[in-house]
Amino acid sequence: TIEKKRLPGLQRAFNEKEHLKGSCTGSINPSVFAPFFLCPLFDESCKDRELNAVDSEYRKNLMNDDRRLFQLEKATCDPNHPFRKFRTGNKLTLETRPCEEGIDVRQELLKFHSTYYSANLMGLCVLGRESVDELTSMVVKLFGDVENKNVPVPEFPEHPFQEEHLRRIYKVVPVKDIRRLYVTFPIPDLHKYYKSKPGQYLGHLIGHEGPGSLFAELKAKGWVDGLLAGQKEDVRGFMFFKVRMDLTEEGLLHVDDIVLHLFQYIHKLHTEGPQEWIFEEYKDLKEVAFRFSDKERPRDYAYRVAGSLHYYPIEEVLSGKFTMDQFRPDLIQTVLRKLTPDNVRVTVVSKSFEGQTDRTEEWYGTQYKEEAIPEEVIQKWSNPGLNPNFSLPTKNDFIPSNFETFPLEEDAPAVPTLIKNTDLSRLWFKQDDTFRLPKLCQYFAFFSRHLYTDPLHWNLTDMFIRLLKDDLNEYTYAAELAGLKYDISPQRNAITLSVRGYSDKQHILLQKIIEKMVSFQINQTRFDIIKEEYSRHLSNFRAERPITHAAFNVRLLMTELAWTKEELIEALDDVSLPRLQAFRAQLLSRLHIEALIHGNITKESALSMVQMVEDTLTEHAHTKPLPPNHPELIHTHTHTHTHTHTHTHT
Repeated sequence: TIEKKRLPGLQRAFNEKEHLKGSCTGSINPSVFAPFFLCPLFDESCKDRELNAVDSEYRKNLMNDDRRLFQLEKATCDPNHPFRKFRTGNKLTLETRPCEEGIDVRQELLKFHSTYYSANLMGLCVLGRESVDELTSMVVKLFGDVENKNVPVPEFPEHPFQEEHLRRIYKVVPVKDIRRLYVTFPIPDLHKYYKSKPGQYLGHLIGHEGPGSLFAELKAKGWVDGLLAGQKEDVRGFMFFKVRMDLTEEGLLHVDDIVLHLFQYIHKLHTEGPQEWIFEEYKDLKEVAFRFSDKERPRDYAYRVAGSLHYYPIEEVLSGKFTMDQFRPDLIQTVLRKLTPDNVRVTVVSKSFEGQTDRTEEWYGTQYKEEAIPEEVIQKWSNPGLNPNFSLPTKNDFIPSNFETFPLEEDAPAVPTLIKNTDLSRLWFKQDDTFRLPKLCQYFAFFSRHLYTDPLHWNLTDMFIRLLKDDLNEYTYAAELAGLKYDISPQRNAITLSVRGYSDKQHILLQKIIEKMVSFQINQTRFDIIKEEYSRHLSNFRAERPITHAAFNVRLLMTELAWTKEELIEALDDVSLPRLQAFRAQLLSRLHIEALIHGNITKESALSMVQMVEDTLTEHAHTKPLPPNHPELIHTHTHTHTHTHTHTHT
């Protein structure tokens, strides 16, 4: 890495597989940023400090399952491929072994810098308030001396997974109590097809979570809790198409069947062929996302643009990741033909493999067993047949069509205003007068006396929310694709709900969430699966990093009423389906709602949103207001009155 001195304005410098990235904020100062690329010191006196920093970073991640799995993937590829190399480095690789082999690490750094730090391999993004001419002048002055050595862009056309690395299954012991299934297919580099994005098209379909999807079928069988699919972009020359599934206890017993279902869905895609209407709909989603993208943090935006310079023409650097203007069914079919049983690697991750492994990965100590997938299983996957429960997604009704921004109210205050104040609810309202985008954010806090009184009630609250989100998933997935997101989570004294995204059709999503909150049916099978998942979530806290434990315990010490993970685990045995159903009725019987609505909306529409929430709760759950003397009600009202009083004098 480049030498990182603690200079003003230098924020980050870090390595990725192909790139070194760094940023500088504040005023541009040649003594801060540019010299790292022009004349880095690589001072001998700093070597030990930097070696210790690298080694510390490596040791910090030793128990990180994602890191361990990624390194295992590298360790089981072609030993002669650059992908095989240990990515992080530590004292052994950067000091001990080089010393034993007579290698001067500093000289190797200088040699590497001299060879590869060439202007034609670099991407630079400068973001500032100055004019383009002023910024250009600054950049030329600061970076004009970076030499262009015309170094060829490194590419790796050979895939790290060759014939001997395919049709293999890896059984891996994790640190945390997780159960995962990874199905990996080596595919060609698709970067140059960014205008058609065939890998993303297939990831969109295989990873879909709506009715008729692979996930919906596997979830209905009680085998899978989560599914992600798509191309994984590593370096120039090759890619992977990956499907990751979070397994239930029952799913772990049906790995072969789950993979069979995956190939059944792939067979469905072959049979149906590439669909132009699906491509066009996905294209529309990306166009809307680009057109109305949120303002990013300047540093993050500069990072992203600098990285995009390596993959897109200069005129498409900002839009390239969103561009989809070439429907190429031939490319989709080309990638689809790579998703076969003869071109697959399967990785199963579970604590149940403890004591059954025979290999240890060198750098992270991961225990695993590698086996050939039996030929009869390959044959079964090769002839999967059609599953009648599978279908392509239907038209997404949540895609926004109305991007009108409402006129601003005259003499509107600069802060949210209280426009509704009843025994059951209060509403704070403010139109967006800054960004003027067709977007809306709604925030609701449902205060209750029953959430955090003891470990049992906290478990019941958490389980209720997990089951609600589980039930909503199939419906809300289409909304999420269309840029409408929601989150519902438990707090100490309230359940909070946020809905955000495009203002068009947001009311439909909000109404569905509230209706489900009061009326969804809790299935015993899903209850058992979610409870077991929640139990593992609590137990896995033991495997978190020390800094996470420190932060959690500080909160315990500083909070008057708080429950440890051990107390929650002990109380979990008392959580049953009948008890949870009774708790929901009790929870919804008495509430106070605090709401904030901000964005592209009128005052009248905001009032109708809250009225809809009230009407749904009172009609279906017979909700009544909290007593006026409820502690949380008194606290929030006192705080608000003080704020309002201050605002009045302003």
